Amino acid sequence: MTSDKLTGRQLFEKIGKPTKIVAPMVDQSELAWRVLSRRYGATLAYTPMFHAKLFATSEKYRKDMWCEADGDEKIDRPLVVQFCANDPEYLLQAAKLVQDKCDAVDLNLGCPQGIARKGKYGAFLMEDWDLISKLISNLHENLDIPVTAKIRVFPEREKTLEYAKMVLKAGAQFLTVHGRLREQKGQKTGLADWEIIKYLRDNLPKDTVFFANGNVLYPEDISRCMNKIGCDAVMSAEGNLYNPGVFNTDHTNEKDKIFPRVDLLLREYFEIVKSFHGSYASKIAMKSHFFKVLRPFLPHNTDIRANIAMMKATTSFDDWEEKVVKLVEERVQAIINEPDFADKDVVTEGETQLWGGAYRSVPYWRCQPYFRPVNGVTADIRVTDALNTAHVASESEPTAKDEHEVLKRKSDVQLQQPTTKETKV
Repeated sequence: MTSDKLTGRQLFEKIGKPTKIVAPMVDQSELAWRVLSRRYGATLAYTPMFHAKLFATSEKYRKDMWCEADGDEKIDRPLVVQFCANDPEYLLQAAKLVQDKCDAVDLNLGCPQGIARKGKYGAFLMEDWDLISKLISNLHENLDIPVTAKIRVFPEREKTLEYAKMVLKAGAQFLTVHGRLREQKGQKTGLADWEIIKYLRDNLPKDTVFFANGNVLYPEDISRCMNKIGCDAVMSAEGNLYNPGVFNTDHTNEKDKIFPRVDLLLREYFEIVKSFHGSYASKIAMKSHFFKVLRPFLPHNTDIRANIAMMKATTSFDDWEEKVVKLVEERVQAIINEPDFADKDVVTEGETQLWGGAYRSVPYWRCQPYFRPVNGVTADIRVTDALNTAHVASESEPTAKDEHEVLKRKSDVQLQQPTTKETKV
């Protein structure tokens, strides 16, 4: 390790003590989206997960994933570049290629997807602590900038704590904890476990730079998470993808900042992508971002959904504008022109749930969080059981009516809905 390399706390101070972080997401936290997210309040961003061996050995892969504007001091900092890897030398080679264009390099230990299982990286390294230690320590000892890590949790608190201690001992300067098990993905995503994240925060060295990830739907969830866990910052993945306004904590009373209209945000994002014409990754990601931003809007405009579905990486910006962007703008303007628009354009808040937050009902022409539907028993049943146990314990000698309400609330936690769909964070 070079003698002048920053420690975690020194790095955190240098980059401005960021509290609102764009999570590393495969093909989703690319340059254009990071720039947009920063405009809406993000104070630190991670790149998508890059494959270290491919990044180190394939020029085409590097050109597809990384361009001159990535990590630019004026528009894309502070920045952490994330890699998945299972070979310490390839990881170091890849990291050295970007160390002059970012503030730290992160090791992905949380990806739960099947491709990670096949490639033996991400969350599928969780049993190979010796390899994880080598991956981190090799960067810590030989890279000019700090190394950080993002982990998932085990079912057992004590095992997770020992795991986190190992990661820090190997040289990780920031620790991000995603409070979900490896099995919690897709339709089984379920609730993140803030209690285990807090347990880690309380039992790791106090000077550890510690980020929490999970259960962020609205701006107020960020401060709620920081206050409960005592973390330095909060990271958002899906919450940010469906609504970048989730980071607008300085404008909590401004509807247009918190739940931006889809036409305005789509136009802003589209213009950013066009400005980075050299970023292939940004154009590749555009289709997915359009679908997510417009998710509540498309069921009411199925022709626009069909147009997006037909788009390809080779589709011209002119076609994107004519067949999608302008159509969205026209449809939203038609809604605005309706005489009762002011009465319809209202955000309402539901009751506080056992997990601590409350759902909102948001007009479909505004960006809003996505609630995954529940199908059967999900991987977070232990979390909902713990919430209900804590709730029951707080009640003294409940009556039959009280017990009925507890059971009802237990059902609500698992099948709560902000509108008419069966949904869940």
